[in-house]
Amino acid sequence: VQLQASGGGLVQPGGSLTLSCATSGFSLDHYAIGWFRRAPGKEREMVSCSSTSDGTVDDEDSVKGRFTVSRDNAKKTVSLQMNRLKPDDTAVYYCATRFTGLSSNWCPREYDYWGQGTLVTVSS
Repeated sequence: VQLQASGGGLVQPGGSLTLSCATSGFSLDHYAIGWFRRAPGKEREMVSCSSTSDGTVDDEDSVKGRFTVSRDNAKKTVSLQMNRLKPDDTAVYYCATRFTGLSSNWCPREYDYWGQGTLVTVSS
């Protein structure tokens, strides 16, 4: 099982960025994908989740209405579209996965496999 997050970078406040989580070694349609972030000096927090029923859960109130998760099982990727970015969104972003079965609405809190993070910096 492998995951690789990419797409991070420097963006101005109010800007947009799309992160991508490329997966391999497992059938994505049986696994939930969680997006997490760790800001400097803060604990890791869960941002959002994509379930295998293609449902999404925005776990972090501060991103609701700004971040959107989508998956493409055929391409084995899950994206995190981030709009109206704020300096507080600055963090290393990670994707993680856990088996939940096909067409499940479950978005776990705990994940088994993690990818390397990608740094997002929101600054003018």
